[in-house]
Amino acid sequence: MRLLPVLLYIAMTVYALADVVQQPSDHPQHLPKAAWILIILLVPWVGAGAWILLRMLGGPTQRPRPPAPIAPDDDPAYQVWLNEQQRRRRLGGE
Repeated sequence: MRLLPVLLYIAMTVYALADVVQQPSDHPQHLPKAAWILIILLVPWVGAGAWILLRMLGGPTQRPRPPAPIAPDDDPAYQVWLNEQQRRRRLGGE
């Protein structure tokens, strides 16, 4: 039972550090990532607890999604290339 608080502290700290590192650099809960890492490591319980609490209260973060792939038929550059190939075949076949 004496080991339980130590294991809980280690788990919270590792979780908080991993979460800080994975955050986009422009939105780490109002402080730079380096400051959060120092707070989590240097202020036992409070640093990790503060990060976890702020993340829960802040709600889900909106990470930018990569653009959806364009089907070849919808890609204007592909359409231009395809039309050029058809034109070359017509001129070469005559």
